[in-house]
Amino acid sequence: MGNVILGLLLVGPATLYALTKQFEQGISLFYSASLGSLRAAVTVLLERGLVTVAGSVENGRNKKTYSITDAGRAAFAEWMTAPITGGDLETIALSKVYFLGMLTDTASRATVLAGILDRIRADQRQLESLAGHLDAVDIPPEYAEIFRYQRITLDYGLLSHRTARKFFESLAQKHELPPP
Repeated sequence: MGNVILGLLLVGPATLYALTKQFEQGISLFYSASLGSLRAAVTVLLERGLVTVAGSVENGRNKKTYSITDAGRAAFAEWMTAPITGGDLETIALSKVYFLGMLTDTASRATVLAGILDRIRADQRQLESLAGHLDAVDIPPEYAEIFRYQRITLDYGLLSHRTARKFFESLAQKHELPPP
């Protein structure tokens, strides 16, 4: 979540309330965040020196405005072009696409899309391998119905990865991004 907050702060300083609104008005379509999780993420960013905070009083109320630091800009750029690791591929990939316009050169954009596609292809190969293995297993009749629906879940994962792959290949081609 910290990287998404850094991306939002690249546009300009914001209060926690404004960050929450930005999540609600667009990012929440692919990234869920509560006020508490946003507050915790901002605290970590402050501790790491990636953002700063300035206090002020507006209409008699204390207001904290967060801004990104140079170290925060560097961390954001590094995250954008780094390979996707860990779980939640879809959320991370869509987060990176959401901020793709903040990268000023097409080579960096191509690197991001290539990294997303590499991860999708690797995950898809793993799922296909698992499907081949499972399809070769002789399932006892008493477990056939249970297995059937578990296998359908795998089919969903395969379809999801195929769709994501086509989407990101099309995105790269549509924007005429050269391979990295």
